Amino acid sequence: MNLIDQFTGTGVAIVTPFNKSGAVDFNALTAIVNHIIEGGCEYLVVLGTTGESVTLSLEEKKQLMASVVKANNQRVPMMLGAGGNNTASLVADLKQIDTTGFQAILSVSPYYNKPNQEGIYKHYLKVADASPLPVLLYNVPGRTGANMTADTTLRLAQHPNIFGIKEASGNMDQCMDIIKGKPSDFMVISGDDPLTLPFIALGMSGVISVVANAYPRTYANMVRSCLKGDFAAARPLHYELLNTIKNMFSDGSPGGVKAYLNLMELCEEEVREPLEIVGDATRTKIKSDFERLSK
Repeated sequence: MNLIDQFTGTGVAIVTPFNKSGAVDFNALTAIVNHIIEGGCEYLVVLGTTGESVTLSLEEKKQLMASVVKANNQRVPMMLGAGGNNTASLVADLKQIDTTGFQAILSVSPYYNKPNQEGIYKHYLKVADASPLPVLLYNVPGRTGANMTADTTLRLAQHPNIFGIKEASGNMDQCMDIIKGKPSDFMVISGDDPLTLPFIALGMSGVISVVANAYPRTYANMVRSCLKGDFAAARPLHYELLNTIKNMFSDGSPGGVKAYLNLMELCEEEVREPLEIVGDATRTKIKSDFERLSK
C-alpha cells in the first residue's frame, strides 16, 4: 500500500492520558488506541500537539511510542510527530530516532521563533533530508505564530521525501491554492475538524482529527462519505458533531477531548502544565452534549 492510500481518510492525533499523579497512564492509552481502531479510523498519529508532546520527557516519549506500537499490533498505519524550533537539534534527533512501527513523520513548522518563508523552507529541507521516513508538513499558525504560505508549501512539495501537508491555517484561499498547484502525489490533509467536510469537497484527502479520539465511528463515517462524494450522507454526521468540536476547543485542547474521554471512562481529564483542565461552565456543556450523543 502506498503512502497516499495509507493516509487517506481519518487519522487521529492521539491524546496522552495521565493518571492523577501526573504519570502517563499506559493502560488508558491502550484502551484509547483500541477505541479508535475499532471505531474504524484509518491511521494513528503519535506525539502530536494533541498528545502534549512538548511536556513529555525523552524516556516517556520512547515508552509511549513502544506502547502504541504494541497496542496497534500493525492493525493500521502510524505517523510519528517530530518537530521543533531548533533545526539543528531536530535534524540530529531524526538521525537517531527509532521509527519501528511507523510509516511517516509529521513535522510542525518552527514555532515561537517566527521565521520568514525562506527560513521555514530551509528548515523543512533539512528535516526532509535527515528524516528516515517520508515527511508530512504541518502548518498550524494559531500555535506556531507563523503561517507557511501556499507558495512555500508548493516549493517543498517538490522534495522527494515530503509527501504532503496537514493544513490547519483555516484559510480557505490558501488551501485551494495548494490543492490547485500541488503535484499529483502530494497529499493535502485537513487539520481543522469543523472544516473537514468543505475541505474534502475542495480536494483534500482526509483529516488528522482530535474529535475522533472520542467519536471515531461517527467522524470516520463522515469522512468516508465525503471521500465518496456522498455529501448528503456526510452532512448529518458533520452537524451531529459540530457542537462537540466547539466544546472540545472552547477551553483549550486537549482538555476538552479528555473531558469527553473521561465521561466514557477511557482516561482521566489530567493535562500537564501550563495546560489546565476545562472549567466548570465548559464541563457542564460537555456533559450535556455527551448525554445527547449517548442516546
